[in-house]
Amino acid sequence: MSKAKRIGVCTGGGDAPGLNAVIRAIVKYGRGQLGWEVFGVEECFHGLMYPDTKSVWPLDLPSCQGLLGRGGTILGTTNRGDPFGTAEDGRCYAEIIRENYDRYALDGLILIGGDGTQKIGHRLSTEYGIPIVGVPKTIDNDLEATDFTFGFWSAVDVATDALDRLHTTAESHDRVMILEVMGRTAGWIALYAGIAGGADCIAIPEVPYDPARFIEKIERRRKIGRHFTIVVVAEGARPMDSISLEGVSGRRGAGDTLTELLRAEFAQRDDATELRCTVLGHIQRGGSPTPFDRVLATQYGVKAVQLVESEGWGELVCLRGGEITSVPIADVASAPREVDPQETLLGVATSVGIELGGEIEPA
Repeated sequence: MSKAKRIGVCTGGGDAPGLNAVIRAIVKYGRGQLGWEVFGVEECFHGLMYPDTKSVWPLDLPSCQGLLGRGGTILGTTNRGDPFGTAEDGRCYAEIIRENYDRYALDGLILIGGDGTQKIGHRLSTEYGIPIVGVPKTIDNDLEATDFTFGFWSAVDVATDALDRLHTTAESHDRVMILEVMGRTAGWIALYAGIAGGADCIAIPEVPYDPARFIEKIERRRKIGRHFTIVVVAEGARPMDSISLEGVSGRRGAGDTLTELLRAEFAQRDDATELRCTVLGHIQRGGSPTPFDRVLATQYGVKAVQLVESEGWGELVCLRGGEITSVPIADVASAPREVDPQETLLGVATSVGIELGGEIEPA
C-alpha cells in the first residue's frame, strides 16, 4: 500500500457550477477512503504566492457537507496575477510558490481550471518541478481535450430557461428579443441553448452573420402569422467583414451591435418593429449545477485522485466517447475547440428552420 499523500487543491479562472462538486469528490475519496491529507489553496496559486494574506487550509469530510449542489467554489478563484512575474523582493513568484509548496510538504497539486490555468500549471510542473494533475473547467466547453466540461450544461440550462421566459414576453408584444450569452471564441452555449430554447436565429463567432438574413427570417415568420422572433447571440459573434458598423453606437457587446444593425435595417424599411436585447452575463456562471454537471464533476474528482494515486502526473482528466480518461496537460495548449463548420448540430439547426446568418458547410 502506498504511503498517504499530502495534496493541494486549487480552483482557477472563472467560476463555474460544479467546482465544489469536484472538491467534494477529491476529499471524499482522497481523505475519506485513502486517508490522504488534502489542502485547499485559496484563490488558485495565490494561497502559495501570498502566504501572509491568502491561506492553505486542510479539507476534511465535514468541510464538504452540502457542496454537491452548491455553486461557486469554497476555495475562491481568480484569473488575475502572474505566477511568473516578479515579487517585491526581486524573486519570481513561481519560486515563492515552490518554496511554500515545500513548506507544506505537498506531494502534488490537483488543478481545476480552464486552458489558461492548465498552461500555468504545466509550466510550474516542467520548470519548477511541481507535480500537477489537471481537471478541465469552462462553461464555454471550448477545450479540445475533452468532449464536455462541467459547468457547460448548467450554463445551457440557464440560457434555455431565459429563452423560455423571453418567448412569452416576445409573443405578448410582437417583439424581436435578442439574448446575448457567453462564448467569446466558441458558440457552443448559443448553439445548444438556441436549439433547446426554440430560437429562430442564432449568431455564433464561427459563422459571421449578415443581419439582412435575420431580417428575412423575421419577415418570413410574419407571413405565417408569427409576429415575434427570438435571437440568440454569442458574445463573440460578429457581422461579416462587408457589413459597415458606421453609426452603430451601442457597441458594448455583440447583442447591442446586432440590435442596432437590425434596428437600422428596419428603419430603412420604415418598419417600427420593437427590438429588445437582454445580456445574460454572469447569471450563466452562478447557482447550482445541473444533475449532469454534478455527476461529471464527481467523476472528474475521483479520476483526479486515481491519477495522483498512480503517479499519473502531468495528465488532464477528460471525457472522451463517454469514458472518463486522461490526456497530457500539454494538449490544452492547442487552439480552443470551436464549432466546426461541419458540426452536426449546425445542420440540425438549419433543418428545423433556424437562421444562422451565414453559410455553413454541409456535414
